[in-house]
Amino acid sequence: MIAFPNAKINLGLNILSRRPDGYHNLSSCFIPIDWCDVLEIVESDQFQFQSTGIPIPGDENTNLVIKAYHLLKGNYDLPPVSIHLHKVIPMGAGLGGGSSDAAFTLKILNDLFDLKLPVTELEKYATQLGADCPFFIENKAKLVGGIGEVFESVNLSLEGYQLQVVFPGIHVNTGQAFQSITPEDPTHWPKDVVIKPVDSWKDKLVNDFEKPVFAAHPELEEIKEKMYGEGAIYAAMSGSGSSIFSIWEHDAEPVSFPYPSFTHQF
Repeated sequence: MIAFPNAKINLGLNILSRRPDGYHNLSSCFIPIDWCDVLEIVESDQFQFQSTGIPIPGDENTNLVIKAYHLLKGNYDLPPVSIHLHKVIPMGAGLGGGSSDAAFTLKILNDLFDLKLPVTELEKYATQLGADCPFFIENKAKLVGGIGEVFESVNLSLEGYQLQVVFPGIHVNTGQAFQSITPEDPTHWPKDVVIKPVDSWKDKLVNDFEKPVFAAHPELEEIKEKMYGEGAIYAAMSGSGSSIFSIWEHDAEPVSFPYPSFTHQF
């Protein structure tokens, strides 16, 4: 069975409070985008995992795809499988690629072995794998709270606009970025801003990570400002970075950068 785990971007990201468990409560709006990996899972006589595409650093056994399989196997008598992950979504980009891979693994296994797990149960499993993972189970635009597992439907349409995402390849230390943020309620809540016209979002739809990350990597702020200078309606960093995205009129020509990028017509 083959699936195409997709990325997401954050429309606004406000860190509200630190939790005793080490996570942070947040407020954001997540929307899925069609920058995708490729994930194939088939039944096999022994467990196998291979990855192609963008190299994945670190110990293979820490990969969220493998963890997702063993998480379900802990409660269900799953047979061995062969997993092939082809990485296309940049890592360390604030686009949720690894979280998406994990969530789609749960969904494929649920379908492949007819586990009949409802969305709510899959989201509970996904929460055990990472804060962004539950979003990719239903994979629809949502207002997001808690640590990323509390969802609310949102009346959001970007039809007629186009999206540009640029990844300059800068690694952002998420832990350090969190430590640089003083949690507080935002002046403008994402749930109130995203339902208004896109041309009213600038300076109201804020990513709290931008201030510390831009201070450490001023070239990221330069990318954002260049997007605005060339006519973007809205631009921001996604997640803890380092990808920068912008929203343009459908017939505009997004600015060119010498980095991996993705464009999409809504």
